[in-house]
Amino acid sequence: MNFELSDEQGMVRAASRDLLTDRSPMERVRAGLEEADADPRLWASAAELGWPGLALPEEYGGSGQGLVELALVAEEAGRALGRVPFLPTALVGRALAAAGPTPLAARVLPELAAGTSWATWAFAEPRAPWTPDGVRAEVRCEEGEFVLDGVKTAVQDAGGAGRLLVTARHDGVPASFLVDRDAPGVAVRRQRGLDPTRAFYEVRFEAVRVPSGSRLHGGPGAVRRLLDDAAVLVCADSLGAMERMLELTVEHVGTRVQFGRPIGTFQAVKHACADMAMLVHGARAATYHAAMAADAGTPDAARSACSAAAYTAHATGEVAARALQLHGGIGFTWEHDLHLYLRRAKADSVLYGDADVHRDRLCTLLRQSSASV
Repeated sequence: MNFELSDEQGMVRAASRDLLTDRSPMERVRAGLEEADADPRLWASAAELGWPGLALPEEYGGSGQGLVELALVAEEAGRALGRVPFLPTALVGRALAAAGPTPLAARVLPELAAGTSWATWAFAEPRAPWTPDGVRAEVRCEEGEFVLDGVKTAVQDAGGAGRLLVTARHDGVPASFLVDRDAPGVAVRRQRGLDPTRAFYEVRFEAVRVPSGSRLHGGPGAVRRLLDDAAVLVCADSLGAMERMLELTVEHVGTRVQFGRPIGTFQAVKHACADMAMLVHGARAATYHAAMAADAGTPDAARSACSAAAYTAHATGEVAARALQLHGGIGFTWEHDLHLYLRRAKADSVLYGDADVHRDRLCTLLRQSSASV
């Protein structure tokens, strides 16, 4: 597989980095840590650049790109700790474009592509794994409509979202429904988590009435594919954070003097930095292989997503640990930027499933593949 970026993909990466460098410097990131929502000014700038519609069909105002291009933007967002609802909006857009009823897609996707509103995916539930088996929210039919009940957790940027893609059980089978954020019976509460660079919410649904045309097609298979896409984009976010942690560490060991010379000249420190670089390169290869496999629709796309997620979750923890060790005590203080990257990396390692979840599914996929031979 050719991992070289095309000229257009290189431009996506460069333009995204320039935008975040200019509009989201670390001072602005820190100033927004207590904000309840994503940065609306940054999101407006991102919309002008075309982020919201990057992978949406052209007939709905998008650019018709794929998961690779989304991963490039997610990587830059992780690198800059960008406070934008890019990842959840991209997931909802992909779900609607792939499995949404045509009238629903025609009504919602142009809004998402223009960036006039954003959306998010309400999937995870309290004390349950990030898998379809962990979905307990229920939907029932009543008078020609769906009625939704349940509780979702870790719903990114739900406070300012216009719509929520909710995965719930209908007749015992997981399915997804598009729900208006302001619908009667929807209650949103901000959660205080480890990562202050993003906003997560608990969302409660109590007898929320959902129009019949708001159910997405595809059933459990579509939910699984969206989980795979989410895992790849979280890998890309982690990759950006790891790259920046490596850069910060190399800068630090090149200027921190001990015994009369920079500690970066000591062999043990060189080896630790080399280990970090190897982990970053491995995560990059796994992430973009999974994104390319998804875009190509190859038979191993699901396995590639699981492999990337399992490897990157482990690699992120290792890179963060080495960065913290080489920075010494300064790396754990709020005043140092590394502290925020440590928190972002830890949150990424569990979003949309931790390493154990993806390893377990990978084993299942491999057994299924062997049995079919």
